[in-house]
Amino acid sequence: MKSKTEDIRLVKVGIKNLDELVDLEPQKSQYDFVADNCYSLAEAYANLMDGRYAQPFGIYKGDTPVGFLMIGFNISDEEDDPEKFPLLQNNYLIWRLMIDKKYQGKGYGKRAMELAMDFVRTFPCGKAEYCWLSYNPENEIARKLYRSFGFEEMPMPEGWDEVPAVLKL
Repeated sequence: MKSKTEDIRLVKVGIKNLDELVDLEPQKSQYDFVADNCYSLAEAYANLMDGRYAQPFGIYKGDTPVGFLMIGFNISDEEDDPEKFPLLQNNYLIWRLMIDKKYQGKGYGKRAMELAMDFVRTFPCGKAEYCWLSYNPENEIARKLYRSFGFEEMPMPEGWDEVPAVLKL
């Protein structure tokens, strides 16, 4: 019997799927938990222009877009102090993960994380020791999902409003 998440796949964002991915959105109660997909794509572009790695993906069930995912490498802002949080440098980042409000609760986020971690472990930017992510401390669904993959919470660096979590690769 085929599982309901078996045909979930990641598709790189391009001109052909841009519009349908920008239109995806979380539930209204989740707006504070995830950036708008359009902003995320602009952020990916800006980071690429600055010589950093950012790879946005659409999450698809068959041919239907159900979510958005973005992976980064060596991502930090100028105000981020690598001394305070050294994982910002030379490590992978699960930068965004969102499932559209119509498709939540079906296991698609978990399957997308499996695929994201498979991708990270191909080391597209070279070897790294860690993969990290961060999330709103009120987002219990994200906390539970990331813990199920082995991500361990770290102390929140000064000036951050999200909880960082790290996984040794």
